Amino acid sequence: MKTLTTERLILRLVSVDDAPFILELYNHPDFYRFVGDKQMRTNYEAVRYIKENMLCMEEKKGVSLLVVEDKQTKQPLGICGLVKRDTLNAYDIGYGFLPSAYGQGFAIEAAKAVIEYAKQAMQLSQLLAITNNDNIRSISLLKKLGFEFERVEQQYDNGRTLELYTLQL
Repeated sequence: MKTLTTERLILRLVSVDDAPFILELYNHPDFYRFVGDKQMRTNYEAVRYIKENMLCMEEKKGVSLLVVEDKQTKQPLGICGLVKRDTLNAYDIGYGFLPSAYGQGFAIEAAKAVIEYAKQAMQLSQLLAITNNDNIRSISLLKKLGFEFERVEQQYDNGRTLELYTLQL
């Protein structure tokens, strides 16, 4: 995916130099709760994850989660981009932000840029999104973006449920 810009943000391809940020984000309790434990505890493991997952998806499928930076400060705030899972028949949008970025509209601004890219550059007609049924912030964001609940995608023994949302472009 190419670099995307908005009024306040730059969305760019991740690099191994982002390992400390990715490590911080992926080890935050909110990330654990809603996305899961990616077994990343060291900078080395973060570099490996970036190479084997994020950059590999970009190379093989042409899409990736992008680092979302504040345009003025260049500080990373989160990630947002497209993912192509073998288990789904369409691309899905993914995102995650540090708590310091919550409530400032960064997620919706970044997601709108990614959706526009999917529609214009990739000429997609549909996007999917997966979220936990108790992730109120994510569900609220998806609804603001125009996504509609489609179905329960997966239920786990621990009571967690993943829901699938769809957006027609």
